Amino acid sequence: MSTNPPDLRPDIAPKPRMAEPARAGQPTIGMVSLGCPKALVDSERILTRLRAEGYAISPDYAGADAVIVNTCGFLDSAKAESLSAIGEALTENGRVIVTGCLGAEPEYITGAHPRVLAVTGPHQYEQVLDAVHVAVPPSPDPFIDLLPARGVSLTPRHFSYLKISEGCNHKCKFCIIPDMRGRLQSRPAHAVVREAEKLVESGVRELLVISQDTSAYGVDIRHAEERGHRAHITDLARDLGSLGAWVRLHYVYPYPHVRQLIPLMADGLVLPYLDIPFQHAHPEVLRRMARPAAAAKTLDEIAAWRDVCPDLTLRSTFIVGYPGETEAEFQTLLDWLDEAQLDRVGCFQYENVDGARSNALPDHVPAEVKQDRWDRFMAKAQAISATKLAAKTGRRIDVIVDEVDDEAATCRTQADAPEIDGNLFIDEDFSSLKPGDIVTVEVEEASEYDLWGQIVG
Repeated sequence: MSTNPPDLRPDIAPKPRMAEPARAGQPTIGMVSLGCPKALVDSERILTRLRAEGYAISPDYAGADAVIVNTCGFLDSAKAESLSAIGEALTENGRVIVTGCLGAEPEYITGAHPRVLAVTGPHQYEQVLDAVHVAVPPSPDPFIDLLPARGVSLTPRHFSYLKISEGCNHKCKFCIIPDMRGRLQSRPAHAVVREAEKLVESGVRELLVISQDTSAYGVDIRHAEERGHRAHITDLARDLGSLGAWVRLHYVYPYPHVRQLIPLMADGLVLPYLDIPFQHAHPEVLRRMARPAAAAKTLDEIAAWRDVCPDLTLRSTFIVGYPGETEAEFQTLLDWLDEAQLDRVGCFQYENVDGARSNALPDHVPAEVKQDRWDRFMAKAQAISATKLAAKTGRRIDVIVDEVDDEAATCRTQADAPEIDGNLFIDEDFSSLKPGDIVTVEVEEASEYDLWGQIVG
């Protein structure tokens, strides 16, 4: 049992879980998946294709004939982490194939690690498979190598990420994701719903909807309707909500049509949870970021959402120390946070990223000032979180069980996404619980990020 650390990276995915034994003589591939949940879905798709071709999946370097490293290139620190993971895989295994966001810069990778077998870019599944075939030829046994109904999952079987689109049409100056992953490419709604149906049929109790810009889903295909399903986020949320699982929406930009989602949350069709990347609150900082600069209107929208759905949980991420950010602009952000009273907050200190337009902006903020502002921002966010969680003591709420050990059952409320938010712990009368159970608890105790409670009813 562990409590949620206050400086948890807001872009990280759950640690991949791989525990499938290989048959004798079966070619085996390892996977290191770094970065966000969108990359984790890419890893699952790659491994599902490999399993269908007769490969086993190894949870460690020693048991693998080759290792795929799915990299992150979101920040320079993430790039350094990716290079370190590639180096570790080369040391421990020696046969490494690189894919993912950092794969869009192959010279950067091969310059540091010339011994890698191949480098492919993000969601280039065929190229990854080709590289694996060269390194480790397949040897399938059609009578033994059966693919699970839901494919290969790197998350616990009771929740799953559901990617609805690739790419992004925004041009934020600090971000190079559109350069690496391209413009928005929405999946047909009927394909998303069918995947969700199969996941729920296989035991998934929670669907986590992800994309780079969930609110824009379907814009590129003119909200096409096919086989009874329309490619619009409101229609998709309604369709997914009919399947009986928890539905959680991530990376939602606060476009006007988002207000259409709130009644679905108030009615219990989808979870009352919105993950919205506000990034900042001062209009001049937002302008320098090349983002919409309507922080005051956003406060009005938040108030309107809460009027319709009082239990709405709002999570967001912010950047402090953006080039040119003055103390007054940062104070505006703190004041805005006081007014907005967001439930879940993550924060990055600004970093240059190779290729980002923000690198060329004047008046970069010194590292010690960025650290100071991060500390002050997180202290404010932590105080807000502590107050909000304390108000939940005595309430009865539904939770989903993630893990059970000798000390407690680690659960999440509807207000908590895996890995990035808090937990609720049940440390009495929990031995009969198992992952995926949804039970009602009465909250007895709260900290800055987590809750404790007991089962009722």
